[in-house]
Amino acid sequence: MKVLLPGGWKAPVGYANGIESSGRMVFVAGQVGWNEAQQFESEELAAQFERALQNVIAVLAEAGGRPEHICRITAYCCDKPAYLAARRSLGGIWLRLMGRHYPAMSMIFVSDLLDSPGKIELEATAMIPQER
Repeated sequence: MKVLLPGGWKAPVGYANGIESSGRMVFVAGQVGWNEAQQFESEELAAQFERALQNVIAVLAEAGGRPEHICRITAYCCDKPAYLAARRSLGGIWLRLMGRHYPAMSMIFVSDLLDSPGKIELEATAMIPQER
C-alpha cells in the first residue's frame, strides 16, 4: 500500500489523502456500535465508535484481512458536538485497534442513522495482498 501525497502538500493528520493498492478487494458494509446480537451496549459516541471499528475489523478478518489492509473508511455521524468533544478518546481507540495506519477517510455528518440509538457508522474498503 502506498500513501499518496502530492508534492508541496502538508501531510494530513489522522488520515491519508489517497492510497494506492493492489490485491483482493474487500468491501465492509456500514458497521454501527452494536454487539454480535445487534444490541447497543452504550449510547456514548466513543464506545459506539470503538465497537463499530471492532466490527469492521471482525468482518475484514473473515476474508483473512487485517487492519493495515484497510485503504478507505467512510464515517457517518449524527452528533457533531459529541464527535468533536470525543476526538481525543477516539484517537486513543484508533491507535489501540489500528495502530498508526491511516487510510483515506471521510467524515460525513448526517441527520440520523437507521439503527437507533446509533451515533456513528463506519464502512470500509480493504485490499488484501495477493499471496506470493
